[in-house]
This record gives sequence, structure tokens and C-alpha cells, in this order.
Amino acid sequence: MPTESPLPRGLLDADALPLYAQVAARLMDDITAGGARAGDRLPSERVLAERYAVSRVTMRSALADLANRGVIESSPARGWFLTSTGTGADTDTDTGAGAAAGASAGGGIAEAGDTPSAPPGGRSVQGFADHALRHGLAARTRVLASAVRPARVQEAEELRIAPGAPLFEMRRLRYLDDLVVVVEHNRLPLALCPRLADTDFGTASLYATLRTATPGQFPRVADYSVEARQPTPEERELLEITDVTPVLVATQLAYNQDARPLELTVAIYRGDRYRFRASITD
Repeated sequence: MPTESPLPRGLLDADALPLYAQVAARLMDDITAGGARAGDRLPSERVLAERYAVSRVTMRSALADLANRGVIESSPARGWFLTSTGTGADTDTDTGAGAAAGASAGGGIAEAGDTPSAPPGGRSVQGFADHALRHGLAARTRVLASAVRPARVQEAEELRIAPGAPLFEMRRLRYLDDLVVVVEHNRLPLALCPRLADTDFGTASLYATLRTATPGQFPRVADYSVEARQPTPEERELLEITDVTPVLVATQLAYNQDARPLELTVAIYRGDRYRFRASITD
């Protein structure tokens, strides 16, 4: 019986990440450990490159990675500065999702304390169940499918895990006050929370389960994009669409408190039960 070829040596190690990603993670650790505050200026690219023993090109890529996540921002001719998101302090940028009664349907950002067991200080990415609880809405979930499988190459790249590493995958239909709102497709590295595989998410909250992991996993920031399109026949049936109502497709990559990718989710919302809200600042 043929055997699978072993993974290349080192593929499962942290060193398998691109060098710029390793440097970005180290810089994020230093920012967190150093107690930096919003508005603090980072050392120059030259100084940072020397500190982390990399080229300025690699350092610039690491800084761009953190900037894409909203941790730092660049000011022309002045350098790099820490944002409120990077320090965990309050920020003027608020991305939310509105469903029935104008409420967020998940994927938004909540103040610390709004989300049960949130990490101290700052904001956290808010889950569907967290939002429903906060706004007095009855959340209900029907799990369509869940399984553990090997991560595909594209998923591994986005989640920064090895191709073939165990991935928890789940598709759910979510309701607020018995109104169907969204079909969600969640994918998470199983290593960050092994109990995902044994949890009944028909009743349990995904984010609450992540918070009970060892160590606890707290979604802190997320890359979030939304686009509109017509539903597929399956989506039309699941979301109970009987007219020309479009769907809004939200793609979210959430990062934990260590700036590590935690959750990749594609959520397909009924267009008449979802509202995207954002405040854009400098």
C-alpha cells in the first residue's frame, strides 16, 4: 500500500512562515510587552531592521503586514505610529454588521467588557451570539456540517499553518428572533482550540468556546470585506429568499491576541437583514 510522502523538514515549525511574517509577529510581541500606547512612534525602519537582524526590504514588508491589520499606520516623512487597535485602546474606527432591528449580525468590533471574558483593555471582534446577548435578541443556530480535515494550500497560507495541518470546518445557518439571517462557513486551525472538534455548535458559541481554550483565544482585530451578488439556488433555499433580494458576502480573517490568524469565515447574509457600517478616519 503506498505511503504518503513525509512533509519537508521544518514545515511544521514557526520558521516555516515567511520571514516578514516572523518579524511582524516578533514586533507585535514587543509592542504588547512594552506597554506602548496609541500614537507612539516606532523606531525608524533602519533601526528596526538592525534590531531584528533582517534587511530593510523584509522589515518594510513586516511593517506593511501590521499596517494592513490596522496595528500601525504610516505618516509621510514622519514614520510609523501605533494605532488604537495596536495598543488595545479605544479607536474611532468601528466596523459593524446590522441585521434585524438594525443590530449587528456578527463580525463587528465590540468594546472590551461588551464581550464576555474579553481580554483586558481595548476592543475585540464580536461574535454573532455575543451580539444577540448584548441586544436582547434570541440567537438560534442550525449546524449544516462540521468536520476536521487537512488544510488546503490556500487556507494554510491565509491561516499561517502548514498545508495538511488539522483544520476545523463548519457551516451554520444563523437566526435572530427566528428570522434567518446568514449562512456561515467557518474555518479555524484545530491546534489553537482542540475542543472545537467535540463541541455542539447547535447550542454553543464559537467565540465563547475559543475563550475557554488553553491558552484562551481572543479575536482582537479582523480583516473584513463585503460584496453584493445574487444568491445561488442553495443560498436562496437556505435563506428563504423568494424574490430578487441579493445577498451580501462578508469575508473575515480574525487575528487573536498574539496577532496570529485565528478564524477564516465567509458569511452570506440576506441583503434585507444585514447592514454594514463603518467610520473611516485618517
